[in-house]
Amino acid sequence: MAIDFELDDGIAIITINRPGRRNALDAEHYEALSQAWMRVRDDDAVRVAVVTGAGDKAFCAGADIKSWVGRDVELSELWLTQKGQLLNRGLEIWKPVIAAVNGVCVGGGTTLLLGTDIRVAAPHAIFSLSEVKRGIIAANGGTQRIMQQLPYAIAMEMLLTGEAIDADTALRWGLINKIAPLEQLRDAALAIARKVAANAPLALQAAKELAIRSKDLDLAAGLRMEQLVNRILHHSEDTKIAKAAFAEKRTPKFVGR
Repeated sequence: MAIDFELDDGIAIITINRPGRRNALDAEHYEALSQAWMRVRDDDAVRVAVVTGAGDKAFCAGADIKSWVGRDVELSELWLTQKGQLLNRGLEIWKPVIAAVNGVCVGGGTTLLLGTDIRVAAPHAIFSLSEVKRGIIAANGGTQRIMQQLPYAIAMEMLLTGEAIDADTALRWGLINKIAPLEQLRDAALAIARKVAANAPLALQAAKELAIRSKDLDLAAGLRMEQLVNRILHHSEDTKIAKAAFAEKRTPKFVGR
């Protein structure tokens, strides 16, 4: 079992390391991935996370079908809604998450992608929600986030045909931010991660949470939440650090307090 976790200068790199199975996830790997996401959430040393797959062929092929089809699961598990939480399954991680898509991104790989904030892909990457071809649906947010992140007709085409789109198409529709050559993909994702990590950690998390929650709030409530959060941040140590650094014409070194 291999969900690799590296931490360097505030940047956590999570690698799904199962290239022989196109980085597909069985129950044990899902559990290990859940633990990795909880560390990102809880460890103050982590300011931003990058998620990628091992090898040069696949980011993540989703659930390992051989290990899930016919698996006997107690009906009671349907109500264990907090068990094995994932980034795309409701685990609240307000630290920014960047995806480095190094190849095939299908099924659960795409639903994982939809839970990230910034996305860089290799030219040969493909994206699909192919679950309907297997008699199931794109769960863990697949039917929900795709409708929020793509135009209606495009999202429905992906959901209902199960067919893949290539990296150029994903870029055109805004599913990813940029395309980078495979040999430069990790560096491209890390370059973005460093820019993010250089900013004030509390402000980053507040900005992400407010932006995501705006989908469920009317404008007046969202504006009020902004006011309240900004008032709190004005009293943070990072704001004082930023003020001093500006006056002294130097780069601030934020502490996340």
